[in-house]
Amino acid sequence: MSRKICVITGTRAEYGLLRLLMQGLRNEAQCELQLIATGTHLSPEFGATYRAVEADGFRIDRKVEMLLSSDSAVGIGKSVGLGVIGFADAFEQLQPDLIVVLGDRFEILSAVTAALFARIPVLHLHGGEVTEGAVDEAMRHAISKMSHVHCVAAQAYRRRLVQLGEQPERVHCVGGLGVDAIKQIELLNRTDLESALDFRLKSKNLLVTFHPETLADDAGESQMAELLAVLGEMNDTGLIFTLPNADAGARELISMLQDFVSKHANARAFPSLGQLRYLSCMALCDGVVGNSSSGLLEAPTLKRGTVNIGDRQRGRLQAASIVNCRPVRQEIKAAIAQIYSPAFQASLSDVRNPYGEGGATARVLALIKEIKLEGLTQKRFYDLPAAAVESGGRP
Repeated sequence: MSRKICVITGTRAEYGLLRLLMQGLRNEAQCELQLIATGTHLSPEFGATYRAVEADGFRIDRKVEMLLSSDSAVGIGKSVGLGVIGFADAFEQLQPDLIVVLGDRFEILSAVTAALFARIPVLHLHGGEVTEGAVDEAMRHAISKMSHVHCVAAQAYRRRLVQLGEQPERVHCVGGLGVDAIKQIELLNRTDLESALDFRLKSKNLLVTFHPETLADDAGESQMAELLAVLGEMNDTGLIFTLPNADAGARELISMLQDFVSKHANARAFPSLGQLRYLSCMALCDGVVGNSSSGLLEAPTLKRGTVNIGDRQRGRLQAASIVNCRPVRQEIKAAIAQIYSPAFQASLSDVRNPYGEGGATARVLALIKEIKLEGLTQKRFYDLPAAAVESGGRP
């Protein structure tokens, strides 16, 4: 009897990491793939990217509408509540045997909350990571605590989940899923990419993605202003922007970005590039700029430098190709100059990605096929030995 494996996707980036796993599940006789699309996938404002999922040949079994037309803290909080309601109905209808989720988004928090009360086991991908500048940090760990099996990208993240009380035998180090996508996809050449983008690349080009820093007082508006001030001086450089996620404060950043693009012929902004165009841009551009996780997780595999701005990604494991800077225009300008320096460019050939060399998808698929589902929702908290946590102080 096949297992009903329900994969949930809410954003373009997350789908890019899940796509190969979904293909494997669809082709596996022991599994029946169920798919739920939610979040920005269903929003025309963010590119209605569920169409790209369907274009890849996947059947979407349920669409959970949850995004309100608001990016305020109140609006996002209410969206989470709507998501719990929608996922509760979807799970009741689909009756999955196992739910697969990835990452740290509020859409996924809604899904696992509903799954908790439905007593459906959850497999969580890319847990244990740290992003100190975003509310995603807390949501990721909350999702882990409501999940039952974990597939992490590095040993440091495995240790962190065990520290959170997860049983060691339930935490599996598989590597980063994004590495597999890069190694298995046939990227576009320069001519085909220019045609796909309707944009002529220049002799120098940068791929730019800047999301709200959701723990900052202004969600990153002043930071975006500093970044655009630097980029506005780079008239000889092609600037390819992807729009921010649907986080609190995103609309103001989108407005600033659209205004910038309207005044600079060397810049173009896209609600969503899709995985093929995005990775092709990353491979053909000189570097990645902003605060997207892709600059840390995927860019090192493509031997591209990353300018990581601010605190949104602070705490993640980093390759030597990452240049961190504060969201101050002088530091951003210096960091971009550094990734263009001959010495830095020469060093990229030796960069190793801390998220592995590939194979994560096959490891996760094998685990899904063999894992014992009976009793999986019953969890015991794993206590570390006292000596590992005591610091000699007294309560």
